[in-house]
Amino acid sequence: MNQLDQLKQYTTVVADTGDFQSIQSFKPQDSTTNPSLIVKAVQKDAYHALLEKAVRDNKSKPTATIMNHLLVAFGCEILNVVPGRVSTEMDARLSFDIESSIEKGRELINLYEAAGISRERVLIKVAATWEGIKAAEVLEKEGIRCNLTLLFSMPQAIACAEANVQLISPFVGRIYDWYKQSTGKEYIGADDPGVQSVKRIYTYYRKFGYKTEVMGASFRNTSQITELAGCDLLTISPELLQKLSESENAVSQKLNLTDAKKDAMEKISMNEKLFRFMLNEDAMATEKLSEGIRLFCADIVRLEKMIDDLR
Repeated sequence: MNQLDQLKQYTTVVADTGDFQSIQSFKPQDSTTNPSLIVKAVQKDAYHALLEKAVRDNKSKPTATIMNHLLVAFGCEILNVVPGRVSTEMDARLSFDIESSIEKGRELINLYEAAGISRERVLIKVAATWEGIKAAEVLEKEGIRCNLTLLFSMPQAIACAEANVQLISPFVGRIYDWYKQSTGKEYIGADDPGVQSVKRIYTYYRKFGYKTEVMGASFRNTSQITELAGCDLLTISPELLQKLSESENAVSQKLNLTDAKKDAMEKISMNEKLFRFMLNEDAMATEKLSEGIRLFCADIVRLEKMIDDLR
């Protein structure tokens, strides 16, 4: 049995891509997208037609509206391939705007429902800023499920759990990148700081009975993935899905409820002041959250230019 099939025994496998044609053979349960992945996809001939159609059908409407239609068009195509859910990312420029984030989440869900997709099959991706988490808390109460992304630290994870969000996406690879650059050290297996971060978050959630799902994300190698076997979900690029499918090395469960319940960590009650202080004390998380928002904003601007060039 290959590593991918072994992994599926312990963890729900999610495809991290905008290239829905490339994932069918791996049979993932869910799929996630983000602006960077959509930018890459629409530059391919197979997907450029989705961009052209979104512009053609909504030519007289604002660019932001056309963008919504494009993101939902990709989501609908992905849902033809995966049996579960798709995560669609809202505009990262709204990361510090609670009201506008709430409105954007409603807009995206309305478009999905107009296309015949039930809201249970959609996760709205929101940056795990304090404002993003508060917006997600409101959306969740309206039955709009959220995936809190760009998550690098425990205060972000605790605030998300206390807000009763559906799912979080703690990033492994970007944490690894930061520590590798700052220390010059290669991290392997269980010593990887990105892996350790997700393990701590998973343990905290399971120890204290939070229902929020943990989906490890942003992987650089298959070792990071197999070290998190047992995590609720793992979202994996097509390239790494391919590598897992080609390897016969053994995969064992590394995360489980029993061990989490035995852990000695203490519960923290989160508020805005503590959130901002704890995040500020974590240089890696502060830098990576800011950088991630900037990169996603830049790719949204690139998509908008592609849309405007087709008008």
